[in-house]
Amino acid sequence: MKFSFVSLFPNLIEHYFCDSILKRAIDSKLIEVDFYNPRDFSDNRYLKVDSYQVGGGAGLLLDVYSLGNALEFLTQRYPRAHIIFLTPCAKLFHQNDSKRLSRLEHIIFVCGRYEGFDERILEFYANEVFSIGDFILTGGELGALCLCDSIARHIDGVLGNSDSLLGESYEDNLLEAPNFAKPYKFKNLSIPSEYSKGNHVRIRTLKMKASEAKTKYHRPDLYWQHKHKGR
Repeated sequence: MKFSFVSLFPNLIEHYFCDSILKRAIDSKLIEVDFYNPRDFSDNRYLKVDSYQVGGGAGLLLDVYSLGNALEFLTQRYPRAHIIFLTPCAKLFHQNDSKRLSRLEHIIFVCGRYEGFDERILEFYANEVFSIGDFILTGGELGALCLCDSIARHIDGVLGNSDSLLGESYEDNLLEAPNFAKPYKFKNLSIPSEYSKGNHVRIRTLKMKASEAKTKYHRPDLYWQHKHKGR
């Protein structure tokens, strides 16, 4: 699968792929990553990439021509690519989106800067628009990396053990149950004794109860969805 990033600061993104799981995925040719800077597509001599807002207002917008030229180049070169814009003015990204998007061949992430995008760019080029949370960042690069990382995990072979995807948070609208490793006692806190007795049916039951309790405490909205699923 191919991931492309459109960003004024590709160096902020590129280093993330230099280590660990995603680097191994690139080395194994499971994923491919490239970068495009709108500044390289600017049509003015100073390579200017920002513009004042029509009607006034604090902050600048990404220049519609520079970004438009970059996206026009990409849509002609990769007509089947799925273009995703990162902006706080969008729906939240969820685990189900991650699974669905992992089945695509090519995703282009467009990272906002300044006060964001000229709305006409979104209307013309966006296949989907996502936010990673109800907060504001200085740019969309972190959001694009979050989506890319989450999507890439669902591509066959990226994770060393595909069983790692089982029982994760947000499956069936639940948070993952607490996990433990040796030693059995740490700072006077012990692992639940059932975990060490080898009764896997009992362990699964215990983990389900712990998962529901954790979800009910931290994410009552998810817990409500879990309890009312199918009704």
